Amino acid sequence: MTGIDQIPFVDLISPHRELRAELVQVFNTALDNAGFIGGPMVATFEHDFAAFCGTSQCVGVSSGTDALRFALMAAGVGDGDVAVTVSNTFTATAEAISQTGARSVFVDIDAGTHNMDPRKLEEYIESHCRVDRDAGYLVDRRLGRRVAAIVPVHLYGQPADMNSILEIAERYNIPVIEDACQAHGAEYYSKDSGSWKKAGSMGRAGAFSFYPGKNLGACGEGGAVTTNDNKLAEKIRMLRDHGQAQKYHHDMAGYNGRLDAIQAGILKVKLGHLSNWGAQRRHCAKRYRELLKSTAGVVLPMEPPWAKAVYHLYVVRVENRERVQQYLADAGIGTGIHYPIPLHLQKAYRSLGYKRGDFPVCEAAALEILSLPMYPGLGHEQQRRVASELGAAVSLGRTSAMAMAVGAGSY
Repeated sequence: MTGIDQIPFVDLISPHRELRAELVQVFNTALDNAGFIGGPMVATFEHDFAAFCGTSQCVGVSSGTDALRFALMAAGVGDGDVAVTVSNTFTATAEAISQTGARSVFVDIDAGTHNMDPRKLEEYIESHCRVDRDAGYLVDRRLGRRVAAIVPVHLYGQPADMNSILEIAERYNIPVIEDACQAHGAEYYSKDSGSWKKAGSMGRAGAFSFYPGKNLGACGEGGAVTTNDNKLAEKIRMLRDHGQAQKYHHDMAGYNGRLDAIQAGILKVKLGHLSNWGAQRRHCAKRYRELLKSTAGVVLPMEPPWAKAVYHLYVVRVENRERVQQYLADAGIGTGIHYPIPLHLQKAYRSLGYKRGDFPVCEAAALEILSLPMYPGLGHEQQRRVASELGAAVSLGRTSAMAMAVGAGSY
């Protein structure tokens, strides 16, 4: 394949070329005023991102992992607690929980959206928990631990079913911390308000990552917490800065988790383009649906009527996934797998005591999911070729499987 035939999985070069002058100016400004930590660039980005998300507060931090960890800690999650989440997510979701001293408890996912299944959440609470009347909170019976948070993940830029999750959480007085690290600008229709709400604005807090490959990505690491809780925001500001609200006055043991000023300036520039980039991603997703809707053997992502996904990733499901992926690679088409091994089967979380078969929907998805090229600027002809090659790859796999079955039957 020649370079012109390649279709990358993601394009991080073109947008930076287009914004080069504005991005370089951010660096020049930082050099001129030596404002590398904190200062106006961080404060301005925090103000603008809070407004974008529809929240009163935004606190910039050093990564998405820190955003989720600090949000959990500020919400009171700590040693001896339990936080309920899903297993089909990047490991940082569970890392943030364990770094607070709490323990992850997983529930299975909805087969259509690949997000937390509220029915499984309710089943876990009703079958495995009890209400401690004296203490006034929910306790996991087997672990003897307080259920201190629910952490739905808006996976691939698709909002979880927040109406149902929030209703369950409110019933048991459990804070909901949204893992919105892949969902910058995604929207969900809130029944309570009768309006569309941005990811990160519905729970007690929302955690975002600005890793370079995200829909809103820094030129390095970065993250943020959004919330409408002023006290929680203030606690996160202290946690990110060594536990101090005033220089050298440390009210708690904190961390070095600040957002660099240069990254904040870069993010402010890009934030001005995020809505347009999100619209382009949605348009690309619509084109994929049109091109692939009649392709046998390809299961397309589901977008419920109550969601406006921003397609951080466009994830289909196919059988013989590795064979299909290799076929596309040979055709010059980049793909990814997000994620091949669910967290409950990872070596790092073996101590949680889960086994294969505990979360069948999640495990079945992990064997079939395949992320196709998705980024603003992805051309129609490029998508047409992706769809054509994917159809050929799936057809070849199905033909091979049928031939093997016939061969086995001949004995």
